[in-house]
Amino acid sequence: MKLIMAMIRIDKMNETKVALSDIGMPSFFAVSRAFGRGQGKYDAKVMEGVKEGKPEAISLLGPEPPLRPHRIINLVVKESKVKDAVNAIIKANCTNSHGDGKIFVMPMTEAITVRTGDKSDMALDQ
Repeated sequence: MKLIMAMIRIDKMNETKVALSDIGMPSFFAVSRAFGRGQGKYDAKVMEGVKEGKPEAISLLGPEPPLRPHRIINLVVKESKVKDAVNAIIKANCTNSHGDGKIFVMPMTEAITVRTGDKSDMALDQ
């Protein structure tokens, strides 16, 4: 099993849901708002405020580039489905622009369904 964590633009959520549903993955494990900063440059005034510890300067969203809201989706998938899921997410989200997102694939050692006690792959089938 693998955990796929994808940070995507909020306006691409529906396209992502459809793309994953089309390959037999109609549900997410979890979705959350994303806070962070990309690789954009921050002006000297903001960075000076950060160095001085001014709370108003410590912004995860930053002034530049313009804020583009993102969501983080988490999927736990069988090993055999990882490539399909990643490709579906890329296809639904790629605009060839900065901020299209990131995808992280991590090992998942176990999944347990609380109601039934099913473990690992069996837990994913519910």
